[in-house]
Amino acid sequence: MRRREATMGDQGNSDSGNHERRSLDNRSYLQRWLPHPLLTLVLVLLWVALHSRFTVGGFLVGVVLGMWIPIYTANFWPERPKIRSPLLVLPFLVILIFDVIIANLQVAYLILLRRLSRFRTRWVAVPLDLTSPEAITVLMATITLTPGTVSSDLSTDGRTLLVHCLDVGDEEQLVRRIKDRYERRIKAIFP
Repeated sequence: MRRREATMGDQGNSDSGNHERRSLDNRSYLQRWLPHPLLTLVLVLLWVALHSRFTVGGFLVGVVLGMWIPIYTANFWPERPKIRSPLLVLPFLVILIFDVIIANLQVAYLILLRRLSRFRTRWVAVPLDLTSPEAITVLMATITLTPGTVSSDLSTDGRTLLVHCLDVGDEEQLVRRIKDRYERRIKAIFP
C-alpha cells in the first residue's frame, strides 16, 4: 500500500512538471530556439568583439553560445515586462541622454571649480507613485545614470526611494524634478 501511495505521490509531482513542460512547449518554434533574440544578438556581438580578429569559426562559436545560453537560462527569466506605450520610450531616452550630458557638464564644473567645502551633498527621500518592479528599476537606473545622483535604497514597501545627491540646493525641487521629468514618463510607459 505504501509503495502505491509513494508512486501516486511521485505521479502528482511529475504531473506539475509535465504541465510546466507543456506550457513551455506552447511556444512557437522560433520562441523555443530564440527565447531572447536581443540577448542572443548581444552575446554573439560580444563574443566576436572579444576576439582580436574576425574568423568564421569564432563567429559560429559565438552563434552557438548566443543561442544555447538563452535556451539554457529561459526557465530562470521572468515574463517580459508589459509596456503600455512603446512609442513613449524613444522620447524618454532622448530626455535621458540630454540630461546625462548636461549633468556630466555640471559635475565637471563642480569638481573642477568648486571647493569641496561648498558642496551641498544630501540624502533625499523620493516618494514613489510607481508600483511595477520594472518601472521602479528603470527609475532607479535613470537616477543613477544621471551624474551627481545615485539611487541608494528602496524602502521595503517599495513606496520611497533614497537618493544621494552630490550638490542640491532645494530638496523639494529635486523631488519635483524627478517625479515630473522621469517618474511621470516612466509611469506612462509601464502599466
